[in-house]
Amino acid sequence: MKLYLLFLLVAAATVASPGPGVMLSLNNALRLGWRGSLPGIAGVAAGAAVVAGISATSLGLLLAQSALAFTVIQLLGAGYLVWLGIKLWRAPAQDWADAGQAPVLSPSRRFLEGLTLQFTNPKAIVFFLSILPQFVDPARPAGPQLVLLVLSYAGLVLLIHSLYAWAAQSVRQFLGSARGRRWFQRGSGLVFIGFGLALARAGR
Repeated sequence: MKLYLLFLLVAAATVASPGPGVMLSLNNALRLGWRGSLPGIAGVAAGAAVVAGISATSLGLLLAQSALAFTVIQLLGAGYLVWLGIKLWRAPAQDWADAGQAPVLSPSRRFLEGLTLQFTNPKAIVFFLSILPQFVDPARPAGPQLVLLVLSYAGLVLLIHSLYAWAAQSVRQFLGSARGRRWFQRGSGLVFIGFGLALARAGR
């Protein structure tokens, strides 16, 4: 694949752009530290791999062509994002220093939360459905190439989200006050709600 480097650049730009996955990783890092954020990041990466893989199958084609299926998943995804936003908005200000003593989701629950988050935006399937084929060499077997592209995308999610989580440590002191923590959590909640409302209103 001569365009593999270009795919990596496009995928990296997509992964690095602000979105629900990035916000989830940042929140987990601020609450639980870099290591505590890793299960959620792994879930986001696994979800991305599944979504990308599905996009290369008939299910991805169905969602791209069926207005009803697309709309149902779109609305379910929008509702889930809004729910996450409300949950963050209503949560008490978390003391980052004492995060290990506060009740938190288990690593497996954090993984599932990240995994589920990747299924909230059906446009991701359409994105992969339209982008991935452009980087597949028709003169070579498509299967191995698709596996490489999907795994590369998931690897970029792990790398970039881990860097985001590591960088979040530097703002812990800035958000050391209860007011600062509440500002960040409510701001994050509004971002999730905004993503959900935008998704619900988005056209095909």
